[in-house]
Amino acid sequence: MKLKELIHYTYIIPILAVGYYFMGFMGKGVIYDVVAGFLLTGSVLSAVHHAEVVAHRVGEPFGTIILALCITIIEVALIISLMVAGGEQAITLARDTVFAAVMLILNGILGICILVGGVKYYEQFFARTSATTYLVSIVSILVLTLVLPNFTSSVNGPFYNEAQLTFVSIACLVIYGVFLMVQTVRHRSYFIVPEEHPEEHYIPNLSKTAASFIFLVVCLGIVVLMAKGLSGTIENMVQSVGAPKSLVGVIIAAVVLLPEGMAAIRAARINQIQSSLNLALGSALASIGLTIPAVSTVCIMYDMPLVLGLDKKDIILLSLSVFIVMLSLSRGKTNILYGTVLLVNLAAYIFTVIVP
Repeated sequence: MKLKELIHYTYIIPILAVGYYFMGFMGKGVIYDVVAGFLLTGSVLSAVHHAEVVAHRVGEPFGTIILALCITIIEVALIISLMVAGGEQAITLARDTVFAAVMLILNGILGICILVGGVKYYEQFFARTSATTYLVSIVSILVLTLVLPNFTSSVNGPFYNEAQLTFVSIACLVIYGVFLMVQTVRHRSYFIVPEEHPEEHYIPNLSKTAASFIFLVVCLGIVVLMAKGLSGTIENMVQSVGAPKSLVGVIIAAVVLLPEGMAAIRAARINQIQSSLNLALGSALASIGLTIPAVSTVCIMYDMPLVLGLDKKDIILLSLSVFIVMLSLSRGKTNILYGTVLLVNLAAYIFTVIVP
Protein backbone atom coordinates (compact mmCIF):
# COMPACT_ATOMS: atom_id res chain seq x y z
CA MET A 1 0.00 0.00 0.00
CA LYS A 2 1.43 3.36 -1.10
CA LEU A 3 2.01 6.23 1.35
CA LYS A 4 -0.08 8.67 -0.73
CA GLU A 5 -3.10 6.40 -0.32
CA LEU A 6 -2.89 6.98 3.44
CA ILE A 7 -3.17 10.75 2.92
CA HIS A 8 -6.94 10.59 2.62
CA TYR A 9 -9.70 11.86 4.88
CA THR A 10 -10.82 8.30 5.66
CA TYR A 11 -7.47 7.71 7.37
CA ILE A 12 -6.80 11.21 8.71
CA ILE A 13 -10.18 11.97 10.31
CA PRO A 14 -10.36 8.81 12.48
CA ILE A 15 -6.86 9.56 13.81
CA LEU A 16 -7.85 13.15 14.56
CA ALA A 17 -11.06 11.93 16.22
CA VAL A 18 -9.16 9.51 18.46
CA GLY A 19 -6.74 12.26 19.50
CA TYR A 20 -9.57 14.77 20.04
CA TYR A 21 -11.51 12.36 22.26
CA PHE A 22 -8.62 11.16 24.44
CA MET A 23 -7.23 14.68 24.89
CA GLY A 24 -10.49 15.54 26.66
CA PHE A 25 -11.76 18.36 24.45
CA MET A 26 -15.35 17.10 24.39
CA GLY A 27 -17.86 18.73 26.73
CA LYS A 28 -15.87 21.94 27.19
CA GLY A 29 -18.25 24.13 25.23
CA VAL A 30 -20.46 24.47 22.19
CA ILE A 31 -17.61 25.04 19.75
CA TYR A 32 -15.75 21.98 21.02
CA ASP A 33 -18.89 19.86 20.65
CA VAL A 34 -19.49 21.16 17.11
CA VAL A 35 -15.96 20.13 16.16
CA ALA A 36 -16.60 16.75 17.78
CA GLY A 37 -19.79 16.43 15.73
CA PHE A 38 -17.86 17.03 12.50
CA LEU A 39 -15.24 14.46 13.51
CA LEU A 40 -17.98 12.01 14.48
CA THR A 41 -19.69 12.38 11.10
CA GLY A 42 -16.36 12.06 9.29
CA SER A 43 -15.57 8.91 11.26
CA VAL A 44 -18.93 7.39 10.32
CA LEU A 45 -18.28 8.13 6.64
CA SER A 46 -14.76 6.74 6.98
CA ALA A 47 -16.09 3.57 8.56
CA VAL A 48 -18.38 2.89 5.64
CA HIS A 49 -15.62 3.69 3.13
CA HIS A 50 -13.38 1.09 4.74
CA ALA A 51 -16.28 -1.35 4.91
CA GLU A 52 -16.78 -0.81 1.17
CA VAL A 53 -13.10 -1.59 0.51
CA VAL A 54 -13.45 -4.84 2.45
CA ALA A 55 -16.74 -5.50 0.66
CA HIS A 56 -15.12 -5.12 -2.77
CA ARG A 57 -12.60 -7.73 -1.73
CA VAL A 58 -15.20 -10.31 -0.67
CA GLY A 59 -17.74 -9.55 -3.45
CA GLU A 60 -21.54 -9.56 -3.51
CA PRO A 61 -23.83 -10.18 -1.73
CA PHE A 62 -21.31 -10.27 1.11
CA GLY A 63 -20.44 -6.62 0.47
CA THR A 64 -23.87 -5.28 1.36
CA ILE A 65 -24.00 -7.62 4.35
CA ILE A 66 -20.75 -6.16 5.70
CA LEU A 67 -22.07 -2.62 5.29
CA ALA A 68 -25.33 -3.48 7.05
CA LEU A 69 -23.54 -5.25 9.90
CA CYS A 70 -21.14 -2.33 10.39
CA ILE A 71 -24.04 0.10 10.69
CA THR A 72 -25.79 -2.25 13.11
CA ILE A 73 -22.68 -2.63 15.28
CA ILE A 74 -22.47 1.15 15.59
CA GLU A 75 -26.16 1.38 16.44
CA VAL A 76 -26.06 -1.42 19.02
CA ALA A 77 -22.97 -0.03 20.72
CA LEU A 78 -24.48 3.46 20.90
CA ILE A 79 -27.78 2.25 22.33
CA ILE A 80 -26.19 -0.02 24.92
CA SER A 81 -23.67 2.57 26.08
CA LEU A 82 -26.37 5.24 26.41
CA MET A 83 -28.76 2.87 28.18
CA VAL A 84 -26.16 1.77 30.72
CA ALA A 85 -25.19 5.39 31.36
CA GLY A 86 -28.76 6.68 31.45
CA GLY A 87 -30.31 3.98 33.65
CA GLU A 88 -34.09 3.92 33.89
CA GLN A 89 -34.39 7.20 32.01
CA ALA A 90 -33.17 5.38 28.88
CA ILE A 91 -35.58 2.44 28.96
CA THR A 92 -37.29 3.61 25.75
CA LEU A 93 -34.10 4.56 23.91
CA ALA A 94 -33.67 1.18 22.18
CA ARG A 95 -37.28 1.14 20.99
CA ASP A 96 -37.17 4.74 19.80
CA THR A 97 -33.87 4.31 17.97
CA VAL A 98 -34.79 1.02 16.29
CA PHE A 99 -38.20 2.35 15.30
CA ALA A 100 -36.62 5.55 13.96
CA ALA A 101 -34.06 3.54 11.99
CA VAL A 102 -36.76 1.39 10.40
CA MET A 103 -38.91 4.42 9.52
CA LEU A 104 -35.93 6.34 8.12
CA ILE A 105 -34.88 3.36 6.00
CA LEU A 106 -38.29 2.27 4.71
CA ASN A 107 -39.56 5.78 4.01
CA GLY A 108 -36.48 7.99 3.75
CA ILE A 109 -33.68 6.00 2.13
CA LEU A 110 -35.98 3.91 -0.07
CA GLY A 111 -38.11 6.95 -0.90
CA ILE A 112 -35.14 9.06 -2.01
CA CYS A 113 -33.62 6.16 -3.99
CA ILE A 114 -36.88 5.47 -5.83
CA LEU A 115 -37.51 9.17 -6.46
CA VAL A 116 -33.96 9.87 -7.68
CA GLY A 117 -33.99 6.83 -9.92
CA GLY A 118 -37.47 7.62 -11.20
CA VAL A 119 -36.58 11.21 -12.09
CA LYS A 120 -33.48 10.11 -14.02
CA TYR A 121 -34.60 6.80 -15.56
CA TYR A 122 -38.44 6.92 -15.34
CA GLU A 123 -38.55 3.25 -14.27
CA GLN A 124 -35.99 1.03 -12.57
CA PHE A 125 -36.19 -2.74 -12.36
CA PHE A 126 -35.20 -5.18 -9.63
CA ALA A 127 -35.82 -8.78 -8.59
CA ARG A 128 -39.18 -9.07 -6.81
CA THR A 129 -37.97 -12.24 -5.08
CA SER A 130 -35.28 -10.29 -3.21
CA ALA A 131 -37.74 -7.63 -2.01
CA THR A 132 -40.22 -10.29 -0.89
CA THR A 133 -37.51 -12.18 1.00
CA TYR A 134 -36.43 -9.05 2.83
CA LEU A 135 -39.96 -7.90 3.66
CA VAL A 136 -41.15 -11.28 4.97
CA SER A 137 -38.29 -11.28 7.48
CA ILE A 138 -38.62 -7.60 8.38
CA VAL A 139 -42.39 -7.68 8.96
CA SER A 140 -42.20 -10.76 11.18
CA ILE A 141 -39.48 -9.28 13.39
CA LEU A 142 -41.21 -5.88 13.55
CA VAL A 143 -44.45 -7.40 14.84
CA LEU A 144 -42.70 -9.67 17.35
CA THR A 145 -40.55 -6.90 18.80
CA LEU A 146 -42.48 -3.63 18.52
CA VAL A 147 -46.17 -4.59 18.38
CA LEU A 148 -46.75 -7.84 20.29
CA PRO A 149 -45.43 -6.53 23.67
CA ASN A 150 -48.53 -4.32 23.91
CA PHE A 151 -50.82 -7.35 23.87
CA THR A 152 -49.13 -9.82 26.21
CA SER A 153 -50.56 -10.19 29.72
CA SER A 154 -47.67 -11.54 31.82
CA VAL A 155 -46.45 -7.99 32.49
CA ASN A 156 -48.54 -4.84 32.47
CA GLY A 157 -47.57 -2.28 29.88
CA PRO A 158 -45.46 -2.49 26.70
CA PHE A 159 -42.95 -4.87 28.28
CA TYR A 160 -41.85 -8.47 27.89
CA ASN A 161 -40.91 -10.54 30.92
CA GLU A 162 -37.51 -12.21 30.91
CA ALA A 163 -38.73 -15.47 29.36
CA GLN A 164 -40.62 -13.65 26.61
CA LEU A 165 -37.67 -11.37 25.93
CA THR A 166 -35.38 -14.38 25.61
CA PHE A 167 -37.77 -16.15 23.23
CA VAL A 168 -38.22 -13.10 21.00
CA SER A 169 -34.46 -12.51 20.90
CA ILE A 170 -33.86 -16.10 19.80
CA ALA A 171 -36.65 -15.80 17.22
CA CYS A 172 -35.01 -12.67 15.76
CA LEU A 173 -31.65 -14.40 15.52
CA VAL A 174 -33.18 -17.48 13.88
CA ILE A 175 -34.99 -15.41 11.26
CA TYR A 176 -31.92 -13.32 10.53
CA GLY A 177 -29.63 -16.37 10.47
CA VAL A 178 -31.83 -18.25 8.00
CA PHE A 179 -32.14 -15.10 5.90
CA LEU A 180 -28.34 -14.86 5.68
CA MET A 181 -28.17 -18.49 4.58
CA VAL A 182 -30.76 -17.78 1.87
CA GLN A 183 -28.92 -14.63 0.77
CA THR A 184 -25.43 -16.10 0.66
CA VAL A 185 -25.95 -19.78 -0.17
CA ARG A 186 -29.28 -21.21 -1.25
CA HIS A 187 -30.73 -18.29 -3.23
CA ARG A 188 -27.78 -15.99 -3.72
CA SER A 189 -28.91 -15.15 -7.27
CA TYR A 190 -31.90 -13.23 -5.87
CA PHE A 191 -29.64 -10.50 -4.52
CA ILE A 192 -26.91 -10.16 -7.17
CA VAL A 193 -27.09 -7.17 -9.48
CA PRO A 194 -27.34 -8.49 -13.07
CA GLU A 195 -25.34 -5.65 -14.65
CA GLU A 196 -22.86 -4.17 -12.26
CA HIS A 197 -21.35 -0.73 -12.58
CA PRO A 198 -17.71 -0.91 -13.71
CA GLU A 199 -16.40 0.42 -10.41
CA GLU A 200 -17.86 -2.63 -8.69
CA HIS A 201 -15.21 -4.78 -10.44
CA TYR A 202 -12.41 -3.04 -8.58
CA ILE A 203 -10.73 -5.46 -6.19
CA PRO A 204 -8.29 -3.93 -3.65
CA ASN A 205 -5.06 -5.72 -2.86
CA LEU A 206 -4.51 -7.58 0.39
CA SER A 207 -2.52 -4.81 2.12
CA LYS A 208 -5.17 -2.17 1.41
CA THR A 209 -7.90 -4.53 2.58
CA ALA A 210 -6.01 -5.23 5.81
CA ALA A 211 -5.46 -1.50 6.41
CA SER A 212 -9.14 -0.78 5.79
CA PHE A 213 -10.17 -3.53 8.20
CA ILE A 214 -7.96 -2.08 10.94
CA PHE A 215 -9.28 1.45 10.36
CA LEU A 216 -12.82 0.10 10.23
CA VAL A 217 -12.42 -1.22 13.77
CA VAL A 218 -10.89 2.10 14.87
CA CYS A 219 -13.75 4.06 13.29
CA LEU A 220 -16.41 1.91 14.92
CA GLY A 221 -14.81 2.32 18.32
CA ILE A 222 -14.34 6.09 18.16
CA VAL A 223 -17.85 6.64 16.80
CA VAL A 224 -19.30 4.86 19.83
CA LEU A 225 -17.12 6.81 22.28
CA MET A 226 -17.77 10.23 20.72
CA ALA A 227 -21.50 9.66 20.30
CA LYS A 228 -21.74 8.68 23.94
CA GLY A 229 -19.85 11.83 24.88
CA LEU A 230 -22.21 13.97 22.79
CA SER A 231 -25.39 12.31 24.05
CA GLY A 232 -25.85 14.90 26.79
CA THR A 233 -25.49 17.74 24.30
CA ILE A 234 -28.04 16.11 21.98
CA GLU A 235 -30.53 15.65 24.81
CA ASN A 236 -30.07 19.27 25.97
CA MET A 237 -30.59 20.49 22.41
CA VAL A 238 -33.80 18.48 22.09
CA GLN A 239 -35.09 19.75 25.43
CA SER A 240 -34.20 23.36 24.59
CA VAL A 241 -36.53 23.34 21.57
CA GLY A 242 -39.29 21.69 23.60
CA ALA A 243 -39.31 18.48 21.53
CA PRO A 244 -40.07 15.05 23.03
CA LYS A 245 -37.17 12.92 24.17
CA SER A 246 -38.00 10.36 21.47
CA LEU A 247 -36.42 12.80 19.00
CA VAL A 248 -33.04 11.76 20.45
CA GLY A 249 -33.59 8.29 18.97
CA VAL A 250 -34.36 9.83 15.57
CA ILE A 251 -31.16 11.90 15.65
CA ILE A 252 -29.02 8.91 16.65
CA ALA A 253 -30.57 6.75 13.92
CA ALA A 254 -30.10 9.51 11.32
CA VAL A 255 -26.39 9.89 12.16
CA VAL A 256 -25.82 6.14 12.05
CA LEU A 257 -27.72 5.63 8.78
CA LEU A 258 -26.24 8.62 6.94
CA PRO A 259 -23.43 6.70 5.17
CA GLU A 260 -25.67 3.75 4.36
CA GLY A 261 -28.21 6.11 2.84
CA MET A 262 -25.57 7.88 0.77
CA ALA A 263 -24.32 4.57 -0.63
CA ALA A 264 -27.87 3.49 -1.52
CA ILE A 265 -28.69 6.82 -3.21
CA ARG A 266 -25.45 6.68 -5.17
CA ALA A 267 -26.39 3.21 -6.44
CA ALA A 268 -29.83 4.45 -7.51
CA ARG A 269 -28.25 7.34 -9.45
CA ILE A 270 -26.23 4.89 -11.58
CA ASN A 271 -29.33 2.74 -12.25
CA GLN A 272 -28.47 0.03 -9.73
CA ILE A 273 -31.72 0.02 -7.76
CA GLN A 274 -31.13 -3.61 -6.79
CA SER A 275 -28.03 -2.55 -4.87
CA SER A 276 -30.06 0.23 -3.24
CA LEU A 277 -32.66 -2.29 -2.08
CA ASN A 278 -29.97 -4.64 -0.79
CA LEU A 279 -28.36 -1.84 1.19
CA ALA A 280 -31.56 -0.30 2.56
CA LEU A 281 -33.63 -3.40 3.34
CA GLY A 282 -30.56 -5.33 4.51
CA SER A 283 -29.74 -2.53 6.92
CA ALA A 284 -33.33 -2.44 8.21
CA LEU A 285 -33.34 -6.19 8.79
CA ALA A 286 -29.95 -6.21 10.50
CA SER A 287 -30.87 -3.17 12.57
CA ILE A 288 -33.92 -4.66 14.19
CA GLY A 289 -32.95 -8.33 13.94
CA LEU A 290 -29.64 -7.89 15.77
CA THR A 291 -30.19 -4.78 17.89
CA ILE A 292 -33.13 -6.14 19.88
CA PRO A 293 -31.34 -9.39 20.90
CA ALA A 294 -28.18 -7.47 21.86
CA VAL A 295 -30.07 -4.87 23.89
CA SER A 296 -32.26 -7.55 25.48
CA THR A 297 -29.18 -9.46 26.63
CA VAL A 298 -27.76 -6.34 28.29
CA CYS A 299 -31.09 -5.55 29.96
CA ILE A 300 -31.39 -9.08 31.33
CA MET A 301 -27.78 -9.00 32.60
CA TYR A 302 -28.20 -5.60 34.31
CA ASP A 303 -31.81 -6.25 35.35
CA MET A 304 -32.94 -3.14 33.47
CA PRO A 305 -36.52 -2.59 32.29
CA LEU A 306 -36.93 -2.39 28.51
CA VAL A 307 -39.92 -0.78 26.82
CA LEU A 308 -40.44 -2.32 23.38
CA GLY A 309 -44.11 -1.85 22.50
CA LEU A 310 -45.03 1.14 20.35
CA ASP A 311 -47.99 3.39 21.10
CA LYS A 312 -51.06 3.38 18.84
CA LYS A 313 -49.90 6.33 16.75
CA ASP A 314 -46.56 4.73 15.96
CA ILE A 315 -48.16 1.36 15.19
CA ILE A 316 -50.39 3.08 12.63
CA LEU A 317 -47.44 4.87 11.04
CA LEU A 318 -45.37 1.68 11.00
CA SER A 319 -48.23 -0.30 9.44
CA LEU A 320 -48.75 2.37 6.80
CA SER A 321 -45.05 2.42 5.94
CA VAL A 322 -44.75 -1.36 5.65
CA PHE A 323 -47.94 -1.57 3.57
CA ILE A 324 -46.79 1.16 1.15
CA VAL A 325 -43.33 -0.41 0.79
CA MET A 326 -44.89 -3.81 0.05
CA LEU A 327 -47.12 -2.28 -2.63
CA SER A 328 -44.25 -0.22 -4.08
CA LEU A 329 -41.96 -3.25 -4.43
CA SER A 330 -44.61 -5.75 -5.53
CA ARG A 331 -44.21 -5.21 -9.29
CA GLY A 332 -40.45 -5.35 -9.66
CA LYS A 333 -40.20 -1.79 -10.98
CA THR A 334 -40.37 1.71 -9.53
CA ASN A 335 -41.50 5.21 -10.46
CA ILE A 336 -41.50 8.67 -8.89
CA LEU A 337 -44.95 8.29 -7.29
CA TYR A 338 -43.78 5.50 -4.99
CA GLY A 339 -40.82 7.56 -3.84
CA THR A 340 -42.96 10.66 -3.27
CA VAL A 341 -45.51 8.78 -1.14
CA LEU A 342 -42.76 7.23 0.99
CA LEU A 343 -41.16 10.61 1.61
CA VAL A 344 -44.55 12.06 2.63
CA ASN A 345 -44.86 9.19 5.12
CA LEU A 346 -41.42 10.10 6.48
CA ALA A 347 -42.44 13.74 6.86
CA ALA A 348 -45.58 12.67 8.72
CA TYR A 349 -43.51 10.52 11.08
CA ILE A 350 -40.97 13.25 11.89
CA PHE A 351 -43.73 15.86 12.27
CA THR A 352 -45.66 13.69 14.73
CA VAL A 353 -42.47 13.08 16.72
CA ILE A 354 -41.99 16.82 17.15
CA VAL A 355 -45.70 17.61 17.48
CA PRO A 356 -47.21 14.44 18.97
